[in-house]
Amino acid sequence: MAFSGLRKQINKANQYMNEKIGGAEGTKLDDDFVEMEKRTDITYELVDELQLKTKEYLQPNPTARAKMAAVKGISKLSGQAKASTYPQPEGVLGECMATYGRKLGEDNIFAQSLMEAGESLKQMADIKYSLDDNVKQNFLEPLHHLQTKDLKEVMHHRKKLQGRRLDFDCKKRKQSKGTGSNISDDEIKMAEDKFAESLHLAQMGMHNLLENDVEQVSQLSTFADCLYDYHRQCSEILKNLCETLEEKKQEAASRPKKEFNPKTLHDLQLHLDSSDGINHHGNDGINGTRIGPPPPYFPPAPAQPYPPGMITLLYF
Repeated sequence: MAFSGLRKQINKANQYMNEKIGGAEGTKLDDDFVEMEKRTDITYELVDELQLKTKEYLQPNPTARAKMAAVKGISKLSGQAKASTYPQPEGVLGECMATYGRKLGEDNIFAQSLMEAGESLKQMADIKYSLDDNVKQNFLEPLHHLQTKDLKEVMHHRKKLQGRRLDFDCKKRKQSKGTGSNISDDEIKMAEDKFAESLHLAQMGMHNLLENDVEQVSQLSTFADCLYDYHRQCSEILKNLCETLEEKKQEAASRPKKEFNPKTLHDLQLHLDSSDGINHHGNDGINGTRIGPPPPYFPPAPAQPYPPGMITLLYF
């Protein structure tokens, strides 16, 4: 049995090289089959790319995705189930606004507005998490199942068809040229039957895959419904926020402004005059003790090495 399988592999390689280099003619399949193969290849690429781009849409930050993947990998290796949550940008911004609104104080209208906006953004982040769960369950998981089951099975049948076609053509070519005298008609018939079986399975698999429009459109419709529901809820939150902020704006405009007079040094008791016990000479008025900075120091002029008359004489 092992020798039979090895000989089949040799026949496949022989036929493949003869077709690519020697110009040997292989069995040609019809145009409908070739068209189905092209559409199947496009579907295979579509499913793979669609999963990747959908995940990027739900979690657009590549650094955060890489960090989550690293945490997940480390958790698998260590045997500990450690979940990592993607930081939604709405939640991050909302927490920032709410934090600084509390720091400014609740008496401030701007601080109140910040806290209102922050809470609204955090609500939108919670809705985004719900969107992630719904899309993963109702859109990404069916795509993953299609990729790992139906598409994988179809590609397996196509690969097997290619191998059996090469084996059949090799045996047929050798028999027609008389180089394969040990190849019997029964072997040719058996290779042809296997080729026909694989052709049937490959055609049926591709047909069922390509004609499954109802299920695929239904999944796409579910994805659109999830997006619509997410944006509808966010729209309601933002509408309420806009109304609240408009009220806050009217309240701030109607509030009377406080008069403000900037304080002087005299008000702050930082002025310097004689009433503080400091006179203009830098001594206090009690015992003459200096409390101010010392007077500037001027060093004495250096002594002249020659008398003035001698300098004049030397000059002339």
